[in-house]
Amino acid sequence: MAITDGTPSTTLAKASESGAVATPPKPAAKPATPAKPSSTPAEGMPGSGKLRRRIIWSCVWGFVAANFLMFLRFFFPRALFEPETVHDIGYASDFQIGVNEKYKQAYRIWVVKEPPRLFCIFAKCTHLGCTPDWKPAENKFKCPCHGSGYTPEGINFEGPAPRPMDRAHVELSAEGQIVVDTSRLYSWFKSQGGPDDFDDPGAFITV
Repeated sequence: MAITDGTPSTTLAKASESGAVATPPKPAAKPATPAKPSSTPAEGMPGSGKLRRRIIWSCVWGFVAANFLMFLRFFFPRALFEPETVHDIGYASDFQIGVNEKYKQAYRIWVVKEPPRLFCIFAKCTHLGCTPDWKPAENKFKCPCHGSGYTPEGINFEGPAPRPMDRAHVELSAEGQIVVDTSRLYSWFKSQGGPDDFDDPGAFITV
């Protein structure tokens, strides 16, 4: 009885003794070679054309939708809300003699009380529309833009202003309060020989 050590030569010798043909062992399988990345550009990949068409149609429909909304906007014009022009400013007894600046910022008017009248000067220079300042020490209105000067009654006497400042419509309510309407103005075109509206009803109230 032959003792084998498991080597190929021993196995072959044993097979020859028994008369069988020995099959040599198969070589070990080689490791699989990793696949190389495709060098085909992304544009040529299947489905890229569909994505491109989707992007193009999205742009087209977005353009159409934007134009449709602008078309609808045409039927809904933007509303402009004008500030209120009619205001209650209290009673004649609330004001002292002279120029009162209480409502200059809120309503752009000065309340002037000079018995027997009370009137409201619209605070707008007749030169280029700036808002003059009241100078108590100088007893005059002075425009900071171009130097026009006005008396306490709003009558121009210096600078480029062509005429006096306008006066707002004033009247008394049923309760006796003074109601001012800055949408209704009274003017005096004295330098042009025009009419003097300062004496018209509504340009003042009697106090």
